[in-house]
Formats: sequence, structure tokens, C-alpha cells
Amino acid sequence: MKTNQKTYFFLLLPVFIFLSGCAPDYIYRSDYSQCITTSDRACENHSIQLHNQDTNVEYQLGFVEIDDQGQIRDRQQMDALLDDIYKTAAFDNVLLNVFVHGWHHNAAPGDSNIEGFKDNLKKLSQIEHQYSQTEGYRPRKVIGIYLGWRGESIDFPGLKYTTFWDRKSTAEDVGYLGVTELLLKLEEITNVKNTQPPKFRSRLVVIGHSFGGAAVYNAISQIMASRFINSKPDKNFTGPVLGFGDLVVLLNPAFEAMQFAPLHDLAQSRCSYFASGHPRLAILTSETDYATKYAFWMGRVFTTFLETHNTIVREHCQGKYKLILDEGKADRNAVGHFKPFLTHTLTLAKNQKTNVKQTADSYYPTINWEQIRQKNSQQYGDTILTHLQKTALLNPYLNIQVSQEIMDGHNDIFGDELMRFIRMLIISSTND
Repeated sequence: MKTNQKTYFFLLLPVFIFLSGCAPDYIYRSDYSQCITTSDRACENHSIQLHNQDTNVEYQLGFVEIDDQGQIRDRQQMDALLDDIYKTAAFDNVLLNVFVHGWHHNAAPGDSNIEGFKDNLKKLSQIEHQYSQTEGYRPRKVIGIYLGWRGESIDFPGLKYTTFWDRKSTAEDVGYLGVTELLLKLEEITNVKNTQPPKFRSRLVVIGHSFGGAAVYNAISQIMASRFINSKPDKNFTGPVLGFGDLVVLLNPAFEAMQFAPLHDLAQSRCSYFASGHPRLAILTSETDYATKYAFWMGRVFTTFLETHNTIVREHCQGKYKLILDEGKADRNAVGHFKPFLTHTLTLAKNQKTNVKQTADSYYPTINWEQIRQKNSQQYGDTILTHLQKTALLNPYLNIQVSQEIMDGHNDIFGDELMRFIRMLIISSTND
């Protein structure tokens, strides 16, 4: 009997270890009323927060949480946030910023992604106030929406890195279901607000990291393709390409390049763009992001083993842009590491030192396409954006390889230089 008990114990021990290592599966922000943060009150359980009230760095932060099946965990949480944003938008123009986190993160208080997002919102608010004083308009209210999902399914040390396939699948469900609804409702807020004619309109910017980048792309890629087609000559609308919201930024996104191929083909088929156009999608991947460069590739090798792939030749603009698409490589490599799809590089200016930190964003140049046309590059603060001449100059979809000095590895997404460049993109895409 004792022998059998010991046998059962050792057989069940791995199960106990596995279950004890499961990551929490519940709502972190369960109080849906607005909370004003102070030095004595962090508002950690609140899904609607107001930070730095009545200062030049004031911002609102809201949370929406989604479960493993891609469903909104509690629609009251989302509805309460949307109602709060509508109330703000009734009196002020708004600058909405959505952040969707990636692998190993969630909506728990103290998560490093939340803290980095909060810091970026604070700086955006400061920039907005600077512009409002210079241009003589009432500053837009900066509102951040942190979209939390279960980016970790196992907390047990060592085992959490085996959740790649599980969390990739979950991120895809999150993108196809809950994220799309929320983003469309946020876009509706800015569209309704912009029926009024202020100088600086309300805007929507969406940022996704890692598997969060995959969730965002799954949520909006078909919408972007539809709007691109509608902006072509002889369709319902002719003019600058429309995207989703005003700008979508994907940081070290963990999805295969093959998924990007339809948008790439659409963009390459158009040989010129309006000078008034803005970037609509910016993919930024670190050259040292080994998680999406090697680990992602290994994961895709196993899952695509039985699939067939071809080599396709694409030629656009009278042969000016030629692409030899190896479907196998595109299906195994992350979009930011598939060289045929890269459009730009982002590097640190040679006269800058990475250990020198600037405290404020005092000047933000807009994208000068004519300068890039003449020199193939333009400097933004301490960074240089270089066009690789693989696409038409005003192509609204940027796939940028970022140097190690600016973004080092998979999780280095809130560094000073990178965030300054992203804020430049936001300002360039939202100040008209």
C-alpha cells in the first residue's frame, strides 16, 4: 500500500508543480470608478485613473482586460472606460494612445510595461502642452488605454519559456476578437469628435509589443487593406492612404513575415503617394531581438514542417521594385527579420553618446520626405532614419530595423531614444 502511495505521489508530483506554476487568471483592475492618483494613493485596483491632475503632465490611464479566448473579461470594465472617454471628449479634444503588451506581461500593478507606458504618456502630455502654447490652441487630453491579456500562462521558473506556442495562439485569438471591437469603438470616438473643425483634431495611436504586436496586427490588418484599396485612384476615395486610427506602431512584433505580404504587395503596387500622407504602420525591430530572430524561427520550423512553400517573383512600377519571395523563409521568420520586407533602418547619430540622457523633448521635427528623397535619410533628435530604396518614398508602411544602441533586445522598448523617435512619429501623424 505504501509503495502504491509513493508511486502515485511521484506520478502526480509534476501535475502539482505544473498547477502551482499557473499564472493568475482573473481581473486585476476590478474597481471601474475613476481614481485620482496622489503620492498616498496609487489606485492600483482601479481601471480608470487620472495622473498628475491639473499639471502640464496630466494624463488619464484606463485598463481593459481580455481572457485567453479573446473575450472581454467584463464588458462593464470596457463600457465604463469608454463612457469616461466620451465625457472627456465632450469638452476637450483627445489624443488616445493604446498599448497592447506582449509575452510574460499582464495588467498586474507594477508590471514593467505599465510603468514604461505611464512614463511615455507623461512625456506626451508635456509635449502636447508645449505645442499648445506655441500654436495657441487648447491642449488635447492625453488618454492611455492599456490592454491587458494573460501574457504568461506558467509562472514556474524555467517552464515559462515553454509557453511560446500557447501564448502565440492566445495572442491571435485576442487580436481577432476582443481587440478589434475595442479599437473600433475608440476610433469611433475620434471620428465623431472630428466632425467639429478644431485646428488640432482628436487622434488615435495604437502600439503593440511582441505577441501584443501580433494581436494588434491580427485585429487591424484586413481593415488597413480595405482602406488602402479605397484610397486608390478610381475607387470611393482618392488621396493619402488611410490606415487604422492615425498611427499603428509594432515593437519587436512576433508574427511571421508571410502575414505582412498582402499589405506589402498592396503598397508596392502603388508607385507614388501624396506628399501630405503620413506613416500609417511603423514596425520597429531591434537587430539584437533574438527572441523573434531565433526562438520565433525555431518555433515556426516545427509548426510549418508539413506545409508546402513556393518562390514567387513580384515586379512593380515598371520593374523598379522587384521582390523574390521565398514563402518558406517568410513563413518561418518574424516580419522584422525578413530582409526583403525591410524598408528603413534607424541608427544613432555618430556624434551622440548612448549614456547621455536628455530630460525633455523640446523639439520634434516632422518627417521631411523631400530631405529623405535627396539624402536617403533624415535625423530626428539623436537618431537617423534611412530609406533603403526598396519602396516608394511615401509608402505608408514602414518596416524599420533598429540598431542595438537604440533598442537592445526583445524587451528594451521604453528606452529614451526609441521613445523619442516614436513620439516624433506620433506628433508627425497627429498634428494636422
